[in-house]
Amino acid sequence: MKNFLNKLFKLEENKTTIKTEIIAGVTSFFAMCYIIIVNPSQMTGFEKLPKIWNACFVGGILSAVIATLLMAFVANKPFALASGMGLNSFFFVSFILPNMLDPEVGYKAGLGIILLSGIVFLILSITGLRKYLAHNLPKCLKIAIPAGIGLFIAFIGLQNCGLVTANEHTGVTIADFSKGAEVAIPAIIGFVGFILIILFSNSKIKFLKNTAIISSMILSTGLYYLLTLIFNVDINITTTSISKTFKDWADIGFIGAFEGLGHVFDGLVGGVLSVIMLTITYSLVDMFDTLGTLYGASAEAGMLDENGDPLGIEEEMLCDSIGTVAGALTGTSTTTTFVESSAGVAAGGRTGLTAFVTAMLFLLCLFIVPLAQYVPSCATAPALLYVGLLMTKNICNIDFKDFRSGATGFVTFLIMIATYSISNGIMLGAITYVLITLFTGKYTKNDIMVTVIAVLGVLRFAFITM
Repeated sequence: MKNFLNKLFKLEENKTTIKTEIIAGVTSFFAMCYIIIVNPSQMTGFEKLPKIWNACFVGGILSAVIATLLMAFVANKPFALASGMGLNSFFFVSFILPNMLDPEVGYKAGLGIILLSGIVFLILSITGLRKYLAHNLPKCLKIAIPAGIGLFIAFIGLQNCGLVTANEHTGVTIADFSKGAEVAIPAIIGFVGFILIILFSNSKIKFLKNTAIISSMILSTGLYYLLTLIFNVDINITTTSISKTFKDWADIGFIGAFEGLGHVFDGLVGGVLSVIMLTITYSLVDMFDTLGTLYGASAEAGMLDENGDPLGIEEEMLCDSIGTVAGALTGTSTTTTFVESSAGVAAGGRTGLTAFVTAMLFLLCLFIVPLAQYVPSCATAPALLYVGLLMTKNICNIDFKDFRSGATGFVTFLIMIATYSISNGIMLGAITYVLITLFTGKYTKNDIMVTVIAVLGVLRFAFITM
């Protein structure tokens, strides 16, 4: 077995051992396993949609397993994949929320768009057009997209725990703690959970550092039930069985994307422009999220070539794009390479054996759904705040001294959070960049791609309401 694994994953060539790879795989899993619960919760938003939640739960795990196994055996890299944060929340806002009279139809339509975006990303990866896009989109826009998504999901996290609530006069406001424990407990736990993640992630205790999010989630859940018991707060828990979970997944999640394509082309998500812009949005975010993660994690592992690019990046991008297609077919939002893979890399992971171990641990989680139902949204909200923090730090890489870069970045992430839409931010950011570039005489042929996005954005704003 040792010789087989060594030959399969080239362990000696990568100067690693089976033991190190296993430890790294376990580390990556605990660093990112929060997504198992957070992803279906974000895809169903604030609504009680147990059937869709169950389908997203199973689909999210299966897509993570499939994509991570591809990374293990096709790319032989220690990176793990799962449903990406930000786009899962955007999924709810774009497809389920506007169709609450029949949310399952909206859910399937969303899967159809995810399938289209995955196919586009796959074509870009196979043909090499990905390099052209990555090279020619403005740097300020590429940086602003993840930063804006960070603000977007952090805002959703604040809403999920009730720390920020709606207000008819100001739009939003902070929670009214005078209304009692029912309001105060979730809001306080959401904030305390976030502080715990910060402390754990900077702890000198290796276990806490590598399991910061899931450890905070477990402690926050326990604290929630303790406080609700002390203050006699009524809580509603929707429980389910493993068999019911798989039945719901089989009914609406598994290959529901094909039925969803019919809804998409029947106009459920708007006209042709809406379909194009949603597909572009998911494809762009997936691509740049993946690129950023691969560059960061590969640098951590010393896996960069002489040009500073990740070794085997073509295979890695291929695995990511196939993962998104697999995610759409299994019932979840965009699947992408997780930045938490860096935890496994830091633990010594260098080959696909690390990814294989992580995938197997994800597979076991298919059978924990009865426990997952007991995790309240205020315990998962801190994860959104923390991931938002990590993504938002990219803002400092925008050159605000250059008015074109600064204005483009500012408009992109401001519009994302202000309008509750990632695509609005990307489109208006592109329009801002093109207009300033044109009127300052700095337009070049490299700006053609961003111009296409800007023109589509203008058409979409003019003719389509989303």
